[in-house]
Amino acid sequence: MTAPVIGPDLVAAALDRDQETIELRRAIHQDPEVGLHLPRTQERITEALTGLGLEITLGQTTTSVVADLDTGRPGPTVLLRGDMDALPLHEDHPSDFRSLNDGVMHACGHDAHVAMLVSAARLLSDHRGELRGRIRFMFQPGEEGYGGATYMIDEGVLEGVDRAFALHVFTNMPAGMITTRDGALMASADRFEITIHGEGGHASAPHQCVDPIPAMAATVTGLHTMVGRSVEATRSGLVTVAHVEAGTTNNVIPHEAYLEGTIRAHDDQTRATLQANVGRVADGSAAAHGCRCTTTIHPGYPVTRNHQGQTELVAQVTESLLGAGVFLPMPAPVMGAEDFSYVLEHVPGSMAFLGVCPDDETFATAAPNHSNLMRVNEAVLHRGVALYAAMAMTEPAA
Repeated sequence: MTAPVIGPDLVAAALDRDQETIELRRAIHQDPEVGLHLPRTQERITEALTGLGLEITLGQTTTSVVADLDTGRPGPTVLLRGDMDALPLHEDHPSDFRSLNDGVMHACGHDAHVAMLVSAARLLSDHRGELRGRIRFMFQPGEEGYGGATYMIDEGVLEGVDRAFALHVFTNMPAGMITTRDGALMASADRFEITIHGEGGHASAPHQCVDPIPAMAATVTGLHTMVGRSVEATRSGLVTVAHVEAGTTNNVIPHEAYLEGTIRAHDDQTRATLQANVGRVADGSAAAHGCRCTTTIHPGYPVTRNHQGQTELVAQVTESLLGAGVFLPMPAPVMGAEDFSYVLEHVPGSMAFLGVCPDDETFATAAPNHSNLMRVNEAVLHRGVALYAAMAMTEPAA
């Protein structure tokens, strides 16, 4: 590994941009957008990148932004990714930059990702003469379940890319700390839907009906029991039933019951086992109650796998920037999912987490990502800016 071009001044350079980083983050936070089409967020990003001498390409199928910094000198192409979208969630923590869009909130820190990546682009552009190769800034919509990365890949965002890096803020981690791991980092995420078909009728005469509700209850219990009886204890997998729906009133037995949920796993074998067994349990539980059922599995994001050696690279870069003890080796993957997994299926790379626990909380009690009370500790965002930049400027050992 070679030392970062800007050396020990890199963090100071990032800190010099702290005000503009925070201002952009707050502007995006106050005006969140959901999904693949985020025109106002796209406009803010392009405005912030204007004048930096970058080659900017706007998405054709989404409101993505790709900006290339071409140094004009031979070298690798390094991709840095920041996701842009918010969640359909009402924000309940009061602040001067609270969401103005009812029912929409940046509850996963993507506003911070965009702001840090923009500041990294500005920082790197200022030092274009000291760099070589090409740096590609990937601003991606639709991470929260829309597979935005796949649209950008189809449009060529990975063409010529040698390696990729992404950073994600995490509230339940000490502020300013960095962590990641080789191999599985985050889980696959599939969605299942089960409809149990019975025969409805009067609630006072269940013997004249085929009630789907007991079958639904048995299915929920059976699915949760199934995981521990079909996946060995050394593997990680889960099935969560998150939505159930049946009936319309107190005196009618419905003809159908519906449930849906998520399947998570850290390896492909466990993923395939759980996918198959969800249908098996649903069929058996329905049949035991005289019903039939329809099960549909909707494949989602694959396992997010960091490439061999990328943990060491992140650890070394973090230590050179921030000193010993700031990097925390990550002991186990988490069950959250990420569509940066699609990028890592095509090019070597890694994703790391930046702790952003608020100063008035402990990382064990802070409102987690996806909470209506989630907050970001803005005092450490400059560390993310510096890490983005350093990962682009640092070449792994051959």
